[in-house]
Amino acid sequence: MRDVKEGWGQTFSTLFKLVGAGVVAGVLVAFIALPGVGSAGLTARDAADDFENMDSKLKTSAPSERTVMYDTNGKEMGRFFDRYRDSIRLDQVAPIMKTAMVDIEDYRFYQHGALDLKGTIRALASNANSDQTQGGSTLTQQYVKNLFVDSAKTEKEYLEAIAPTVGRKLRELRYALDLEQRMTKDQILEGYLNIAYFGAGAYGVQAASKRYFSKSADKLTLEEAALLAGITQNPTQYDPTRFADAARKRRDIVLYRMAELRHITKAQADQAAAKPVTLNKTEPVGGCETSKAPYFCEYAKFEMLQILSDGKYWQLKPKQRQDIVNKLNRGGYTIRTTLDMGMQRDVDKALRGIVPPGGNRVGAEAMVEPGSGNIRAIGVSKRYGPGKGRTTLNLAADSAHGGGSGVSAGSTFKVFTLAAALDQGIPVNTTINSGSSTTVSGMTDCKGGGTAPWSPSNADPAEKGGYNLKTGTWASVNTFYAHLEKRVGLCNAVKMAQKFGMKRADGQPFKEYPSQVLGVNEIDMVHLAAAYAGFAARGKYCAPRAITEVVDPEGKKLELPKHDCRQVVDEDVADKVNQILQGVLTKGTARGRSIGRPAAGKTGTCEGHTCAVFAGHTPNLAAATAYWDYRGPFQYPVYGVFGADQPAAIWQQSMSNALSGKPAPGFRDPVNDFGDSSKVPDVKGQSIGAATAALRGADLNVQVSPRPVESDQPKGTVASTSPSPGADVSPGTTVIIYMSNGKKGGRPSHGRPNEDFPWPWDD
Repeated sequence: MRDVKEGWGQTFSTLFKLVGAGVVAGVLVAFIALPGVGSAGLTARDAADDFENMDSKLKTSAPSERTVMYDTNGKEMGRFFDRYRDSIRLDQVAPIMKTAMVDIEDYRFYQHGALDLKGTIRALASNANSDQTQGGSTLTQQYVKNLFVDSAKTEKEYLEAIAPTVGRKLRELRYALDLEQRMTKDQILEGYLNIAYFGAGAYGVQAASKRYFSKSADKLTLEEAALLAGITQNPTQYDPTRFADAARKRRDIVLYRMAELRHITKAQADQAAAKPVTLNKTEPVGGCETSKAPYFCEYAKFEMLQILSDGKYWQLKPKQRQDIVNKLNRGGYTIRTTLDMGMQRDVDKALRGIVPPGGNRVGAEAMVEPGSGNIRAIGVSKRYGPGKGRTTLNLAADSAHGGGSGVSAGSTFKVFTLAAALDQGIPVNTTINSGSSTTVSGMTDCKGGGTAPWSPSNADPAEKGGYNLKTGTWASVNTFYAHLEKRVGLCNAVKMAQKFGMKRADGQPFKEYPSQVLGVNEIDMVHLAAAYAGFAARGKYCAPRAITEVVDPEGKKLELPKHDCRQVVDEDVADKVNQILQGVLTKGTARGRSIGRPAAGKTGTCEGHTCAVFAGHTPNLAAATAYWDYRGPFQYPVYGVFGADQPAAIWQQSMSNALSGKPAPGFRDPVNDFGDSSKVPDVKGQSIGAATAALRGADLNVQVSPRPVESDQPKGTVASTSPSPGADVSPGTTVIIYMSNGKKGGRPSHGRPNEDFPWPWDD
C-alpha cells in the first residue's frame, strides 16, 4: 500500500506542478528554471499582469568590443579590453558552427517565435520529475540575458542580470518578443554568437576560436565546432583548458545531438567523438605590455582617456575614472596614432645599445615632428612591464601620461633665454664679462615678487672672460646666462619657455626662480622634444600629440580636441636660434655629435650631476634624451656624465638612423641683422694656440701664415693679424695670423692656412 500511495502522491505532485505552471505564455517561462514559484513571492496572476504592462523596448548598450590602436602605416600596435571579444558577421562563421550551436541550444530556433511552447512544456515536465532543472529558454532569450550581463556596469546590475527570479525571466521573454519582431533569425543568431561567453576569457565565437585553436571562426572543423557549442551551457565547467574530460563529454553530447537531428551522420559523429580534444591555444593579450611600442602606447592611452572624458580625466573621482577606463576597454574604438614604427625601432636600439636595460641608470628619448607636433617615437632603455629590471612607469613622459615627476632640463633650458634675448633685440655680439662664478640679484618673477640673490658657477673653473650670445651658448657658460637672464628679465625668460609648451612634468606650477635658466624645473622628454621642434619649424610651436583620429564601432569619428599649433616667435628669431645652436654641434660642447646633415642642439648637465640631457633637431625631426638613475637622481647622481656623453650619443645614433634615406634640408638663414658683427680680438704676443682659441671664440675662422715675419714679439708668438685688432667683421670671417721670427722691423707677408686648432670648451 505504501508503494501505491507513494506512486499516487508522485503523480499528483507532478500534475499539480504542471497545472500550477500552465498559465499565460509569459508566465510559463518563469517556471522553467523556477518550479517552486511560491518561494519567489510572485503569483501567476501578478506575473501575467506585470508581463502585460512591461516595457518591451530593449535598452542596453551594444556588446563590449576591444579598442585597437594603429601606427601611421595602419598596423596594430596596441589593444584594450576587459572582455576578449572580436565580433564578426554571421557569414564569417563556419556553417558547421552555426548548426552545432542551434542544435544543442535551440534546435527549433528557426521554427518558433520568442517562446518555444514545446520546449517549455518539455522542460517543465523534466523539472517536475527531477531535482535538476532543464533550461527552456530560447536562443533569443539567452541573447537578451547576455546583453544584460554584458552591459552591467556595477556588481548590483550584474547580479540582477543573473538572478534566479521570475521577474528576470519575464523581462527576458518580454524583450525577446520585441527582438523577434525587429530582427531576423540570422541577426539574432549572429548577435548571440558574438556575445556568448565561451570560457577562458573568450567572449564570442571568433575570440573563442582564436583562444582555443588559433584560427578564425570560418575555419572550424566539426569536432571544434561541437566543442565550442557545448561550452556555453557552463563555461567554467566545460573550459577545455582546465577540464578537458568534461569538455570532451559535453562535445560528444553535441555531436550525437547533431546526428539525432540528422545534420551529420552517425558515422561522422562516431569519427569526431573518437578524437581527443586538441587545442592550439592563444593567450588573450591586451594593454600596452605586449605592444612593440609600449611607452608610446601608454602615452596614447592616457591621451585617449582625456578624449573620452572631455579633457577632465585627472579631475574625476576614482570611480569616474574607472568608468572612463571601462569605456576605453569596451568601446570598440579604432585609434589612429602618430607612431612611426621604424623610428621607434631606431630609438629602442640606440637606448638599449648605450644604456644596459637591466641597470638602475636609465635613458629616455622622444621624437617629435616639427610643424605638426606628431610624436613619432617614445622609448626607455628599460623593458616595459612588471618584474625585476623592468618598469611600468613611462619615464619619457609627464605624470599625466603615465610618467613620473620628470628630470631636470639642465642647460637645454638656456635656449629659451637665448630666444627671449634675440626677440628683444639684444645684439648677438653683446659681450658680458663672465667669471667662473658670479652673483646676480634684483630679479622679479611674473607676479612682481623679488627673488633672492643667486650665485651660480661654471662647470669648468677655466670658463671665464668675455662671452657673447654665440660663444656663451656654444660653451654653455652658466655665469654668462645668469647675467643674460637678468637683462632679458626672469619673467620674460619663463614666458618664452611656456610659449614653447614647457611645463613641469609633475603638473605643478612652474618654479620662477633665477636658476630656471639652468633647468631646475623637472620636465619630460616629450615636451622638451616638442619645444625644440618648435624652433625647427621656424618658431611654430605645435603641442605634442599621439592620436590623429578615433572612430567608434558604427564608423562615426569622435571629435578630438583642437590641436594647439601656433607661431610663438618670429621666423627670423627662430632662424637665428637655429643658426647659433648649429655651432654647439660643430664648435661647442657637443662637437663630434654631428649626424651628417644640418642639425642644431644643446647639451645639458643637471645640478649636482643628478642627470644629463640633450635636445636637438633638424628641420624635419626633433628629439630629446635624458640619462639618470631612476631610483632617485639626488640620492644617486650620475657623476662624470655630461649632456654630450650618453644623451648626445643616443640622440646621434637614433637621429642618424631615423633620418637615413630621408631629405636633408638646411636651416634658413635669418634675413634681419641681429647685431652679430665681431671685433677682431687683439692677440698680439700670444701663442698661436691661445690666439687661435680667442679668434674662434669670437666666431672667426683662422689661418696661420706659414712664413714667420720680422717683429719685436717673441719668436713663435703672434706678430700681427689681418684684419687688424678692433676691426668690425662679419661672423665667420677668416683672420690671418702672422707669426713672429723674433727679429725687429720688416713687414708682414701674407700666407695660406697652416693648421687648425680645436675648440677648447667642454660642457
